[in-house]
Amino acid sequence: MEGFGTTDHAKRIHQKELQVSGLTVFSDDHFMKVALREAERALEEDEIPVGAVIVCQNKVIAKGYNHTEKLTDVTAHAEMLAITSAENYLSSKYLTDCTLYVTLEPCVMCAGALHWTQIGRIVYGASDLQRGYSLLTENVLHPKTKVSSGVLEDECRQLINTFFKKLRGKE
Repeated sequence: MEGFGTTDHAKRIHQKELQVSGLTVFSDDHFMKVALREAERALEEDEIPVGAVIVCQNKVIAKGYNHTEKLTDVTAHAEMLAITSAENYLSSKYLTDCTLYVTLEPCVMCAGALHWTQIGRIVYGASDLQRGYSLLTENVLHPKTKVSSGVLEDECRQLINTFFKKLRGKE
C-alpha cells in the first residue's frame, strides 16, 4: 500500500485532478496543458508559442496566446491578453484570487503588469534565460504573489525550440 510520502503517489496527485469534498480540483499540470494548447495556437499562426490561462476558483476565466505579429503590437503577449480578459470577466483590475499559468517565464513588461494586478500566484513552465523577469536583481512581482516554475517544462521548452528551429530554417 502506498503512503502519502511515496513518489508514485505524489506524481499521481500532481498529474491528475483531485476530489475534495465533492469538488473537482485540477492540478497545475492540468491547467498548464490548457496553456500549452494556447501556445500551440500561437505556433500555428507563426507567433512565438507562448500560451497563458488565468484560473479563479478552479475555473479558467481567461486565455491568451502571443499576437505580437498578427496585431503588430509588441505588448500583445499571451499574459497581457489573458490579464485584460480576466479583468473584464471579473470587472476588477485586481486578480488577487487568481493563478496565471504560462508556458514561458514572463518578461519584465508582463511581470510589471502582473505586479499591478496583484495576482495571487504565477505558475510557469520553462524559464526564459534571455528575457525573463528573474534576470532582474530586484523582484518586480507583488510581494504577496507566489511563484512556481518547471511545470511541464520539457513540453513548454520543446514548443519554443520548435518555433526557433523553424524560424532559423527560413533565414
